[in-house]
Amino acid sequence: MTKRMLIDTSHAEETRIAVLSNERLEEFDFESNNKKNLRGNIYLAKVTRVEPSLQAAFIDYGGNRHGFLAFSEIHHDYYRIPVADREAMEEEIRQMEEEKRREDLADESEEATSKEKGDDSPEQAESDFDIEVIGDETTQDIERTDSEEEEKEKPIPLYKRYKIQE
Repeated sequence: MTKRMLIDTSHAEETRIAVLSNERLEEFDFESNNKKNLRGNIYLAKVTRVEPSLQAAFIDYGGNRHGFLAFSEIHHDYYRIPVADREAMEEEIRQMEEEKRREDLADESEEATSKEKGDDSPEQAESDFDIEVIGDETTQDIERTDSEEEEKEKPIPLYKRYKIQE
């Protein structure tokens, strides 16, 4: 199987290239001085719209030129977070967790001190036993607010805040 490349530059304004395999045309390409070749080059473009259903993005090269970029064509290193940034995010997460633990310990110690102070008065102990509420709406509201507070306390994952390229 012999492969040959034929290049025709007989015209100054156009260059033609053909690749032959066993005397059959395998590939043909041409370059014109009037029209620049956009294939095989690297361009800076702006993503105008992402279509998850097509697994692609529409991009704008500028100069009234638009394109279509499949997700599979994007190099996998583009999605990797640099090591230094990843370590910084992990450190920030550790600090947030440490602050939360400190706040929880402070809240628990405050509750413990308030319970100790409350046990001294016999009137308060009697009033605790006298109160009996079953199916009250206020207790349900309190339970809802507790779950809402738990949702608010959950930290936002920092990796979602990271922008690959600005």
